[in-house]
Amino acid sequence: MRTSGGGTIGVAMAKKKVAFQGARGAFSEEASRFFLGDAVEYHPRERFEEVFRALAVGKVDYAVIPIENTLAGSVHENYDHLLNYALPIVAEARVRIVHNLIARPGTKLPAIRRAISHPVALGQCLRFFRKHKRIRSETYYDTAGSVKTVMENTDESVAAIASAAAADYYGAQILVRSIEDDRQNYTRFFLLRRQAAKIRQKKGQILKTSIVFSTPNKPGALFRCMSAFALRDVNLTKIESRPLKGRPWEYLFYLDFLGSPEEPNCRNAMSHLGEMVEILAVLGCYPQAA
Repeated sequence: MRTSGGGTIGVAMAKKKVAFQGARGAFSEEASRFFLGDAVEYHPRERFEEVFRALAVGKVDYAVIPIENTLAGSVHENYDHLLNYALPIVAEARVRIVHNLIARPGTKLPAIRRAISHPVALGQCLRFFRKHKRIRSETYYDTAGSVKTVMENTDESVAAIASAAAADYYGAQILVRSIEDDRQNYTRFFLLRRQAAKIRQKKGQILKTSIVFSTPNKPGALFRCMSAFALRDVNLTKIESRPLKGRPWEYLFYLDFLGSPEEPNCRNAMSHLGEMVEILAVLGCYPQAA
């Protein structure tokens, strides 16, 4: 802004707000940092639907959600929210998931009797629990939240399983690093906005599109839908089915393909698909994660 004397006064730019599920230090926060850098204001929420709602009503500028893990599979709830809230996907990222046994500073490993964390994280560390039979696993709503709880209590027999970022954020101590059973443990995250942004495709960058559709309950319906892409050499990278509410034993199909709806072969495939389905919606077009 300009003063009456002709000088200028700098105006601090407001930080962009991002919502994610879990406590500070969660893997979703790590994904948020990958998408948006450090100059953001974090708004953690306890439940996934609260994340979607915060973005839908304008309390935040972005939302970051996990959609798929290489070991645990898809986050089915979030597929439903993507359709119900119609918030466009604008980017994706793949984050390496490293689980650590985390405790209060000064705690020794022999003192640990319980390890708390999200059930998916606990299920990815079974080899550690078989090796340390005295440690009992106990489910908690969030990985980073389990670290927060450990630090808020004085019981040194309780540890958490979470990221190194969570240990750092809450001032906790990592007792054992990388205790997950499989090192090929990655989670795919989506970045959402209220409105889709125009894509500036970089040289060599591959675009990906996510859609959802439902087919008539007839023999061969899904086969014919898939042929719309196969006949035009459009590469499908994922297909996921979800129950269609109100219509028992009928399904919605969530599909990812390489390309943009604006490309001729993809546009023709989508047009052909539209002639055969009852519901068709584009959830987002975004650069494929490297």
